[in-house]
Amino acid sequence: MGILSNTCKYAIRAAIYLALNEKEDEKIGIKTIAKDLDIPTPFLGKILQNLVRHKIMVSTKGPHGGFGLARDPDEISLLDIIRVIDGMDTFHECLIGLKSCREYGHDVIPCPIHDYFRPISNQLYQLFEEQTIGKLKDRIEAAEGEIGI
Repeated sequence: MGILSNTCKYAIRAAIYLALNEKEDEKIGIKTIAKDLDIPTPFLGKILQNLVRHKIMVSTKGPHGGFGLARDPDEISLLDIIRVIDGMDTFHECLIGLKSCREYGHDVIPCPIHDYFRPISNQLYQLFEEQTIGKLKDRIEAAEGEIGI
């Protein structure tokens, strides 16, 4: 079971890639990002444009155009990206998809696993809120090439 969709993982990887490779006032082209991350260019383009619409990334057109982060990597949490790509249902839906949770809500008729999963869901939310693209970039740089994105 994956907590995050592949699309969301691609978005996070692209944000980390930009944080690691972006130079002042220079954007990185979509083809370069897609090739380096081994993600199909059209699919990655849609993901990045979605992040541009939500002001997590910026883009410029033209021969020297490309993508960059819209703000400091330390100000972009994983939760910011998850909110845009996967939405917040990850933290609110029934883990096993029972009808009673969908129809009446977790608090009215909780599923048999609800009370066990709620603290884990809260911990995941906190983790994604606290971890930033900047923190992940710093850890990757500290690993000196041992961690690939």
